[in-house]
This record gives sequence, C-alpha cells and structure tokens, in this order.
Amino acid sequence: MDVDTVDACVSRVAAAIAAPARTRMLYCLMDGHARTSTELAAVAGVTAATASVHLGQLRQQQLVKVLAQGKHRYYRLESDNVAAALEALTVVAGAARGRFVPNTPTRLRAARTCYDHMAGKVAVALHDRFEELGWLRSVADKAYDLSQDGAKALAALGIDIEATRALRRRFACACLDWSERQPHLGGALGAGLLKAALRRKWVVQDLDSRALRVTRRGWREMRARFGVADPG
Repeated sequence: MDVDTVDACVSRVAAAIAAPARTRMLYCLMDGHARTSTELAAVAGVTAATASVHLGQLRQQQLVKVLAQGKHRYYRLESDNVAAALEALTVVAGAARGRFVPNTPTRLRAARTCYDHMAGKVAVALHDRFEELGWLRSVADKAYDLSQDGAKALAALGIDIEATRALRRRFACACLDWSERQPHLGGALGAGLLKAALRRKWVVQDLDSRALRVTRRGWREMRARFGVADPG
C-alpha cells in the first residue's frame, strides 16, 4: 500500500469517526458489550433511520461489525485495534499542558474496560508490576512476550498461554491508558487477564458502563500474587 493510498484510507476512517453521533456510538461500544441499532440511536440522540445510516458508514470503514442472533442484529467494535485507536484518540483529545492532573470520574479511573481488556489505575499497576517482576519482555514496538516465570504465573490463573498465542491478534502489547497516561496491558493476553479476573470474581463489571469494581477478594488475591495493593 503506497503513501497516497494510506493517506486516503486514514482520511476515510477519520471522517467516519468525526461525526459526533458516530463518535458516541463507538465510545459506547468501548465497554465490550454488543448493542442494537435502537440502543445506539438512543445513545447518539438520533432517529432509528439516521442511526442505520451512521452504522452503515462505520461498517464500511470496518470500525464496527454486526452479529445476527435470531431476529436481532447487534453491533460491536470490529476489533481490539479499533478500541486501541479510540483509546489513543481520547488521550490526544484530552492532552494536558504541563503537569497532567486526571479529571476522569473516580469510578472509571480506578478500573474499567478498554474493549476486552482492563484499564485504569488497577490495570496500570498490574502492568508495571508484571514488568518489575520480569514477567513481560519487550520484543518490538509496544509488543511484549512472557518470560518463563510470567507464563507460569498467568497460566496459574487459568489463562491458556499457548491458545492465547495462537489467536489471530497481537499476543500482548502496551496500550496507553486514557486516564493515567501510562500503559496498561492490551492484546490477547490482556483480554485473557480480564476474563480470568471476572471468572475469579476479582472484578465485577457494570451492566451500563465501562466501570469495573474490584472486590475485596480481588484486592486480596492481587496483593498475594502480584504485590498490587488497594490504594485505599
């Protein structure tokens, strides 16, 4: 793909995101839940017919995908790459001058979903701790592999490391956190970690937002296993 083609593709994607109604739809889907066009129309504040047009444009640019289940059609983000791009755009849009002081709502800043993986203060703390323990090894630009100790520790949570490696997406990568401006763990491994945390009741996900609540059990386990403590 030559430079002119790339420029044109980026411009089309940017234009698709740029409309406020479509932007609201995309960020609504950042919690990983699938939603109907009716639900997304309400979020965007537009009519059902207008929502259908907007969703068609988002599908055309491969920003969302549609899942059919019986008579219903549900929309989700196309991939974790779309989620990562949206998270990065949030950082750019909220870029601060001088010293950064977060103004993110407390519940979202503490812990939330970033599409299919964990974000917020807790996720950043886990990422940093995994690096300190030598479990994450940088292998390329923003990409990670696991050390032997890291693979053993995460496999103990029930994450199938080899199956995770075999997925058709990046295995593990640094995803710049919107509220903390520091990386949290993204990619297939980040998604596996969130699934394990939900399965073990370390975190509980809100039904109507991206917020995650870390349980007492979660703090106890993360402190014992990783040395990550409840900030109070």
